[in-house]
Amino acid sequence: MLILNRKLNESIQLGDDIEIKVVAVEGDQVKIGIEAPRSLDVYRKEIYLKIQEENQEASAMSKDVINLLKNAKKD
Repeated sequence: MLILNRKLNESIQLGDDIEIKVVAVEGDQVKIGIEAPRSLDVYRKEIYLKIQEENQEASAMSKDVINLLKNAKKD
């Protein structure tokens, strides 16, 4: 993991298209702004993990339904 120190209004550049900027520091909370192409999805980590979990559950359900349909055809 790369760890960088940034002050208010300082940025981090990721490649050519992504800039992460410290826009406010209030107590123990840091607000950041992210400039990225609209085609790039940007999520808070906990939301991203929830989406991944839900996608895995949906995929497992789809496989279960397919197996049920295949077994129903055999009967």
